[in-house]
Amino acid sequence: MSRVSQAQALENRRRAVAAASQLFRERGVNGISVADLMKSIGLTTGGFYKQFPSKEALVAEAAQAAFGDLDLLLASFDTAHGDHETARGALVDFYLSAEHRDQPGTGCPTAGFAGDMARESTAGEVRETYAAGVEEFAAWMSTDANDGLPMVATLVGAILLARATAGTDLSEKILESTHTALTAPHGP
Repeated sequence: MSRVSQAQALENRRRAVAAASQLFRERGVNGISVADLMKSIGLTTGGFYKQFPSKEALVAEAAQAAFGDLDLLLASFDTAHGDHETARGALVDFYLSAEHRDQPGTGCPTAGFAGDMARESTAGEVRETYAAGVEEFAAWMSTDANDGLPMVATLVGAILLARATAGTDLSEKILESTHTALTAPHGP
């Protein structure tokens, strides 16, 4: 049996975190086993325990990676749109789209990890990582009028409801009516 090089071990860890970040947002933390996760990237369960002390440690790292991806996405909106107000509007357009609704694995971690964070009474490090990510998202969404939390709460609530009702007319109505409410001149 050959030993894995340090470089390959780091690459395996990176792949496990990336896969977990996506799969946890798609299926929930309890919806994916360590064995299924490792199988998805072509590695054994034994390889998991060489990289992570526990599934909870992976969840924390996967959430942190997902919020890192969100930070990159938000920065790309700023870059693409020139000014922050326009970027914020474009983010609302994207967030409340069928594309975002239908791709939770690559979607916003604020929505993707929300159910798991709500169900875990002792989420510890994971909850701290999640809370920090939500605060950073809210700071990006903030305006002179508010700290961004009402906007984030509205966006996340809308996308969760739209996902929960996907395939029905109500799902589309949730996306459309929330978009109208948030983009109207008197919106939050």
